[in-house]
Amino acid sequence: MRRIILALGITAMASAAMAGSPLPFKVGGPFELIDQHGKTQTDESLKGTPSLLFFGYAQCQAICSVVVPRMADTVDLLAEQGLEVRPVLITVDPARDTPDALREAAPDMHPQMIALTGSEDSLAAARKAYRVESEQIAEDIEGPIYAHGSFVYLLDAQGETVSLMPPILGAERMAEIAVKYLKE
Repeated sequence: MRRIILALGITAMASAAMAGSPLPFKVGGPFELIDQHGKTQTDESLKGTPSLLFFGYAQCQAICSVVVPRMADTVDLLAEQGLEVRPVLITVDPARDTPDALREAAPDMHPQMIALTGSEDSLAAARKAYRVESEQIAEDIEGPIYAHGSFVYLLDAQGETVSLMPPILGAERMAEIAVKYLKE
């Protein structure tokens, strides 16, 4: 029941954010993770360029296989409008999403994708900062299957979350929302 109430509350607030209103709560915070090249990345590393951030995993055949390509398309649409935005994936499956595995998967997601992994504790801190729940719900021949948050977080150049976008939005709508915040 708590998850349903939390999801409904965040969904309502995300709708307000999509309308151009500021988020009525803080989302995001300190983290220290490792990218696909083995380099340490922190919340401070995301400053300087706006980002689209998503929690998922490279082996996901469900929501990630829809959202990550939409993020990539959104990044490309924004680039056509002169807005540089980087795509960022934070894994919920660190056992399989090692730096080596992410180095192989990231270019297929988007050439500029920053794919982050880390220890269970460091990933838990990132999930907590962004209010993301993640839970292994099954296992198939490919490995674990996770239920996890599905919002795309729009971060401004200061690394602040300015909007949450639900996964049902197409790339064109995500780009429209991003422009509202990033051209201000």
